Order: sequence, then C-alpha cells, then structure tokens
Amino acid sequence: MTDSDALYAVTPLDGRYAGRTAPLREYASEAALMRARVRVEVEYLLALADLDAVPLSLAADEREALRDAHESFDAEDADLVKRIETEGARGYDATNHDVKAVEYFVREHAPERAHPWIHFALTSEDVNNLAHRLLVGAAVEDVLLPALGDVRDALVEFAHEYADLPMLARTHGQPATPTTFGKEMAVYAARLGRATARVDAATDDLAGKLAGASGTWAAHHAAFPEVDWRAFSREFVESLDLAYVEPTTQVNPSDDLGALFDALRGANGVLRDLAVDAWLYVSQRYLGQQAAKSETGSSTMPHKVNPIDFENAEGNLAKAASDLSFLSEYLSTSRLQRDLSDSTVKRNVGAALAYCLLAYSKLDDGLGKVAPNEAVMREDLRANPEVVGEAVQTILRREGHGDAYERVKALTRGERVTLEDFRDLFASLDVDEAVREELLALTPESYTGVGGDLARDA
Repeated sequence: MTDSDALYAVTPLDGRYAGRTAPLREYASEAALMRARVRVEVEYLLALADLDAVPLSLAADEREALRDAHESFDAEDADLVKRIETEGARGYDATNHDVKAVEYFVREHAPERAHPWIHFALTSEDVNNLAHRLLVGAAVEDVLLPALGDVRDALVEFAHEYADLPMLARTHGQPATPTTFGKEMAVYAARLGRATARVDAATDDLAGKLAGASGTWAAHHAAFPEVDWRAFSREFVESLDLAYVEPTTQVNPSDDLGALFDALRGANGVLRDLAVDAWLYVSQRYLGQQAAKSETGSSTMPHKVNPIDFENAEGNLAKAASDLSFLSEYLSTSRLQRDLSDSTVKRNVGAALAYCLLAYSKLDDGLGKVAPNEAVMREDLRANPEVVGEAVQTILRREGHGDAYERVKALTRGERVTLEDFRDLFASLDVDEAVREELLALTPESYTGVGGDLARDA
C-alpha cells in the first residue's frame, strides 16, 4: 500500500497504522484465508486418496503439485480465486461463493480424475472452521505472543535495574507504605506472564470439526457406509495440529475461539492497567520521557512532552477488548443448525488482533522512552514521613503496646507531620533503648520491606 492509498483507507489499521499491523497480513487478510482454504482442501483430497474405499490414487509428483498450490500460493493466485468468485475465469462461471472458487482453483492443480473428489461431501464450514483456526492460531503464536513477550521483557529489565529504587506507593490515591519501582514493574511482569500463558494454552486448544452439512457425516456415510468417518475426521483434523471437536451442528461451536479471545482480553486488561499507571507516573514526574527534537507535543503549548504512546495503547486496548468480547459472545451462538451471521463476523477477527498488536507495539515504544526520576521519587518520600506510621505501630504492637495504633493515628491521621514529630513520640515511649533506636532508624526511603528481592525474582 502506498502512502497515498493509506490516506484513503477506511480504518486506521490499514491506513495510519498500516506499518504496525503489517505483520498480521499473512494471517488476517482475505488472501491469507484463501491460502488456508487451499491447504485444507488439498490435505483433505490427499487424505481421501489414502482411504482404501476411495477409488483414487495420486502419484508422488501429483501430490507434490497439489501441496505446491498451497505452499507457493501468491498474490497472482489470490487474484485468480477472486476472479473466479466475482466474474468467472479459466472457463468457470462466476461462483459468487468464496469456498467454491477455491475448489475450482484446486482443480487447476489436480489431475482431472481427481476433480470429483475435491471438496467431496464437505460443507463450506468444514473448510472454513479449519482455515480460520489455522490462521488465528498462527497469528497469535507468530505475532501476538512475541509482541507480548517484548513488553514483558521490558518490564523485567525495569524490575531488575530498579529493584531497590524506593518509591512512595499510593493506595486509594493517598500516600501509603513505600515500595520500589522495580517491584511494581515485577508485579506487571508476573501478571503478564500468567496472562500470556493462558493465551498460549488457549491457542493450543483450538479445535476443528469435519462432519458435513448438519454434523452427521450423512453424505459421507451415504457414499461409503463402510468407512469410519468419525475416526477419519479426527485423524484429519489432528493432522493439522488442531484439537478435534464432536458432536457439532454444521458449524463448529467456537467455544475454543471464545476461550482464546477471553484469554487475550485478560492479557489486554493487565496492559491497560499498566498503561494507565505509566501515564500517572509520568504525570507525577516519577517517570521522565525522552523528547524527540522534531516532534510537537502540543499545537499550542511548546513545552509539552505528552505520554502519547501510553495513551494510544490504552485506547487501542479498550477497542480490542470490546471487539474480543463481542467475538467471544457472538461466535458461540448459531441459529438451529446453521446461519451465516457468523461468517461476516469472523472476517473481523483480524481487526481485533490488529488492535491488540497496535497496542502492544505502542506500549513497548512507551516503555522504551521513559526512565525513573530518582530525585523526584526520593523527594516525594521525604515529603511524606507519615508513611512510616505503619512500621511504628507494628513494632510497638510487637512490644506489647495495646494502644500503638491509636497513638500513631492521633499523631498522623489527616495531619502533615515530620520525622521530628515522630522522634518526639519515640522519646515519650516506655520502651527499651534498643527499640527506640530501631524506631529512630526508620525512614520512608528504607521502609520497602523485601520489595527489592521481589523485583530481582521477576
């Protein structure tokens, strides 16, 4: 696509963001779907030829030519399939049917005696459900999971490098027990790791069906009642590295796709949380941003360096979540044994995956442009010494002071206090000198528990 073409794209996925979504073209375009359908039709024909009951044999060179129709499928082939569908070509009338056009395309690569066996006893959904899963599974494994891995790697790097950098925590938006920046990044790295594992598992569980027009193998059984078509179908589907599902109607119930989309939505939820927190850290000046000299932050305020990557990621994660939720819910329903509403919906799966990829790449860019501002973090800690109150009352509880919480609360709640105020409290306490020294040693910067260790374990 040229720059000029991009200006007239209907969606930003193929326009403004075409460069970022390009890795998905191999899996989410109409040409990719054609190629996957060719693969299914070819492998099905070869499997039929291996059945003793079917009077068809294919020589090694014929098998190679058939498989080459899939493996070397290119733009010229995709154009031929489309012309067969829409206007007719190679002696075929226009089919106005995308799967039938693929069937005729496969004929171009098969000996004439094999033509009756191409798409034998199949319904279009037998081909489509397998083709879609081959594409979706590969798109997630080859493109989305590596992109998620890049984000997690960036988080782990932050966790390790800044494991001991103290930072004021905020619970309910208020100053709270200090943490370390590395530990907070480790939390996201761990969450993303678990979410990614769920995505990976759901990808491995993608399942296909091959059972004919209403899920009973009626045509198969009528032609060759002696063949165990259920066993044949299981073996065929599993040969495509998909799990197998039965019984079904004409359509695959798509519970497997729903599980995958829900898993992706879970990973996106983690990243949206991260994008929002990163935006807040930039707002608080806890994170500093690199500024490109040639870029404009605001059209009216020259000083601005906006956290646009985090904002872009947040918006696209929200869009992806909406699309994935819709797909998960919609594709698991079908009127009676079959209706076509899911067919057009499935053509939008690629868009949902593209919004995911766009968000992942923007978030990774954002993380690559920021670094912790240690001076600001330490200054904020020193300005909020009341956060050591938790440690004070806990140590006093250990020493048997039943009113420890109440005494610290009276000193600090709703008040601006200093470390000197705490020292006055410590001087009035009836405690051993060793305990008093322990209390006097408390500072917001050192009160981070095992945060550093947690970060280093990321």
